[in-house]
Amino acid sequence: MTTGTSTGRHPADPTLPDPRRWWALATVATAQLMVGIDLTIVNIALPSVQRALGLSDPARQWVITLFALCYGGLLLLGGRLSGLLGRRRILLTGLVGFAAASALAGAATGPAMLLTGRALQGVSGALLTPAVLATLATAFPSPAERGKAFGVYGTVMGSSSGLGVLLGGVLTDSLDWRWCMYVNLPIAALAAAGVLYAVRPSSRAAGARIDVTGAVLATTGLMALVLGFARAEPDGWDAPTTLGPLVAGALGLVAFVLVQARVKGPLLPLRVVLDRARGGSYLSVFSLAVGMFAALFFLTFHLQNVLGYSPIRAGLGFLPLTAGLMIGVRAASPLMSRVPVRALLCPGLLTIAAGLTLLGFLRADSGYWFHVLPVFLLVGLGTGWVLVTANSTATLGAGADSAVAGAMVMTSQQIGASLGTALLSTVAGTAAARHSGHTPAEATVHGFNVASLGAAGFLCLAALVVFFVTGPRWPRPLERR
Repeated sequence: MTTGTSTGRHPADPTLPDPRRWWALATVATAQLMVGIDLTIVNIALPSVQRALGLSDPARQWVITLFALCYGGLLLLGGRLSGLLGRRRILLTGLVGFAAASALAGAATGPAMLLTGRALQGVSGALLTPAVLATLATAFPSPAERGKAFGVYGTVMGSSSGLGVLLGGVLTDSLDWRWCMYVNLPIAALAAAGVLYAVRPSSRAAGARIDVTGAVLATTGLMALVLGFARAEPDGWDAPTTLGPLVAGALGLVAFVLVQARVKGPLLPLRVVLDRARGGSYLSVFSLAVGMFAALFFLTFHLQNVLGYSPIRAGLGFLPLTAGLMIGVRAASPLMSRVPVRALLCPGLLTIAAGLTLLGFLRADSGYWFHVLPVFLLVGLGTGWVLVTANSTATLGAGADSAVAGAMVMTSQQIGASLGTALLSTVAGTAAARHSGHTPAEATVHGFNVASLGAAGFLCLAALVVFFVTGPRWPRPLERR
């Protein structure tokens, strides 16, 4: 049984492109921007949230962690549901769910209500993101247009974190922290109207079923990993609250892989991950997230706690990150049909490593314009370069697996961000404690230096691995695949 055409072609003539494809791009980019902003918009508002609702310090951390848990843990299931039930239906469900969850969180009268809303936001976001990527992959099969479309998506995806920080500061200072939630309602309504207009119904898989065992193992395993990484910084790596989830998550994912190799109709067909170009893309995004989110975490603290910036000024300070990202996207997009994948992914990772290396020489008296600004530009440039390539490569030629292949990109990013923030924050804290003979600002910055240089080394190693994973037996540009 089908509900319409499953391709991005004109309904009257399958050889012609869909005339509404650019509207579809604007629609799904808006939806993804909303999800991406919510990953960071609450960060600056947390002190106000804590005072208003009487949150304890552990509960304050869960405002961030719950969203990441539900979002990262359910992405693969969201990708499979998109393929089984149709992209348009899942897009609308995710948008309505995100708006309702945002309204619930914004109207919270206590911690339980707020945390429930944040968890439901994560669930809805996990439905939206895979359907967004599958829609793009289907609507833009032409290599030339595909580069432009994923360039726009990469810009939106990469800049959403910085925009979230800026918007969170502006809304909290000028209105109230609740508007960090309410702002999603008009965005979701606009995106839903766009879906109804521009996204055509897609085929539903006849007789297909959800791999329940795989879904349970993947969801619980990913959630456990994200939880373990989130508890590492406050509790320590050897604490039961950290080790327990990490071990359980690792075992769950090993069991998930074994099940996927045997079950009929798996949640994540192993052919998706074992494709060399896709595997290199997933590794690149994971490595990018380890470095990028750690850099954002360090620079947020440096701007506010060391340089004394206000939340709004700190948010404005992140704008060069978006500028660098846009330059990276525009540079990489036209090259995707001309050069091998590794010629795009590896330079992007090395550019981020260069920015982290510069961050490793930051000092307590370093100014914004001559030291922080170049870091933002280099990290943004490399991030845009990698993201646009990885998202396009992951969904190219995936067919019915497009949604779950795209979901793996965001899953890789979510796990990398959780690991990078937890691990590098621990490294920074340990290094700062051993530098206790200096002023607090100097000790803090020294911790950032050590962690940033470690992250730069990791990205250089990741670039080397990606180089060999994606080549030399696969040197073809994207359009020839």
